[in-house]
Amino acid sequence: MSTVNIKTWAMMFLLISPTLFIETSSSKLDPFAAKKKRMSDKVRKMFYHAYDNYMMYAFPHDELKPLTKTYTNSLSELGNLKLEHLPQEYNGTALTLIESLSSLVIMGNETEFEKSVLWLSENLSFDVDARINLFECNIRVLGGLVSAHILATDSTNRFTKKGSYRNQLLVLAEELGNRFLPAFDTPTGLPYAWINLKYGVMEKETTETSTSGCGSLILEMGALSHLTGDPRFESAALRALRKLWSMRSSLNLLGTTLDVQTGEWIEYSSGIGAGVDSFYEYLLKAHLLFGREEFWRMFQSAYLAVQKYFRHGPWYHEADMRTGRATYWQLTSLQAFWPGLQVLAGDIAAANSSHREFFYVWQQFGVLPERYLLDHQMLHPTEKYYPLRPELAESTFYLYQATKDPWYLEVGESIVNSLNLHTRVEAGFASIRDVTTMELEDHQHSFFLAETCKYLYLLFDDSFLVNKNYVFTTEGHPLPILSSWHERLPEAYIPSNWTSLKGEEQQKRASAMSMKICPALNCGNGRQPVESICHVPDVRAHHRCLADEDCGVDSISCRRRSCSISGYCGLWLSV
Repeated sequence: MSTVNIKTWAMMFLLISPTLFIETSSSKLDPFAAKKKRMSDKVRKMFYHAYDNYMMYAFPHDELKPLTKTYTNSLSELGNLKLEHLPQEYNGTALTLIESLSSLVIMGNETEFEKSVLWLSENLSFDVDARINLFECNIRVLGGLVSAHILATDSTNRFTKKGSYRNQLLVLAEELGNRFLPAFDTPTGLPYAWINLKYGVMEKETTETSTSGCGSLILEMGALSHLTGDPRFESAALRALRKLWSMRSSLNLLGTTLDVQTGEWIEYSSGIGAGVDSFYEYLLKAHLLFGREEFWRMFQSAYLAVQKYFRHGPWYHEADMRTGRATYWQLTSLQAFWPGLQVLAGDIAAANSSHREFFYVWQQFGVLPERYLLDHQMLHPTEKYYPLRPELAESTFYLYQATKDPWYLEVGESIVNSLNLHTRVEAGFASIRDVTTMELEDHQHSFFLAETCKYLYLLFDDSFLVNKNYVFTTEGHPLPILSSWHERLPEAYIPSNWTSLKGEEQQKRASAMSMKICPALNCGNGRQPVESICHVPDVRAHHRCLADEDCGVDSISCRRRSCSISGYCGLWLSV
């Protein structure tokens, strides 16, 4: 696929502002090539230091304890802050290996990928008496298996033995998906937060869950439905998402926790951090992956509400969903994903502004503390830890892809150096218990290999993305954007039925509805790019605006674009 075609895809999918193009470093002479090579090699060594020590001391258990060179079977502990109802005979599901599969492919180690896939095919079982968090198991295990299956079956021949891969990972993913389904058997369709993989929902199980917990399942379960042909997984996740969206306030805000039986809110205060973060992320990414206009409308409304009620300069505080009044003024490390999401939405200036503030805090402490009290300009007294989180590296990657500003390479180098300085130990990378003392904690989280190392590597070496288009899940697992996964319009609107072509040299004129299913990548046929009859460009190429008059008419829907609160043209009036 040519660079032009890649940009055509990007312009169709990133609808607020066509700014993010995957234009790889190999596509032209890169003055920073030597630095990128040096840094990507450094990140590769980090990944293998973490991976090799996991395989040596922890595999096939879940995660590595690098200080004591042992392991933890932590899948049942994820999200379980009180460590309640822990299984007695659970011996792990090779969680870190599953999380590492796509990273192995991205770093070009297909030999280890093949070896790992075949081991999982022969040894992994979900018929275990273990109570797990649905959200965590979905993003880490189901997402890891689905993504690895796609990578194992794409056009690249990753297996030395012909016929050795026969969709075993997809079979495992489908088995896991089936074990998820009883969690959705509630009056509201909102799933329980906890489910036993062997026995289903346990008696007297808590009915409390988070917005992220029931609103961030659509990518993995939707992909599973498309791969298996079984609609139940996508239907369950979609029903939950729609119910959750129906519970928003008149301000288009949602709370943080709710009851799955009654559909009532428990915690009305929320922000863009823990408990809510991936809900916003999955609205936009679900639109990119599946092409549903419904997801776009949800995201657009939610994004406007966040910008109006949560944003304070470059920071985002929390607010009451009912009134919009600020409740907590704090920075949390999970919020650092937000600039990356804003890049996908085209709000580059706002993304850059927030990213710089997060990086300033990183520089202040050497890493990003879990919680920082903005109103007191001090660390939270108990949440002073840093568990190797990836969010700042993730946003740095997206901003560099969007702008090619070498400053983001400097940010990435600073993150890499800090991680090596403060968290690298003899047997892996350890979390930080207290950022003021750099006291270490005996835990190497699986997301360090799934996300932190992956995004840092892609920042310096994006060759994996050449001629490809991926959505990364909230756990960093790549899912390809495929036209076959997108909703289809009636036959009258497909490119072969267009009749408005007037000549070979004249620009092809097409209806707005026709544009809905382009890119088909064959619609241009080497001629000039397709453009809707109704399209009126924005006054400024970067889509910034001071008033509605600076905005044009959308090329896809033929609706008038307007100027948002954050100063960008978009389809805001349709909210």
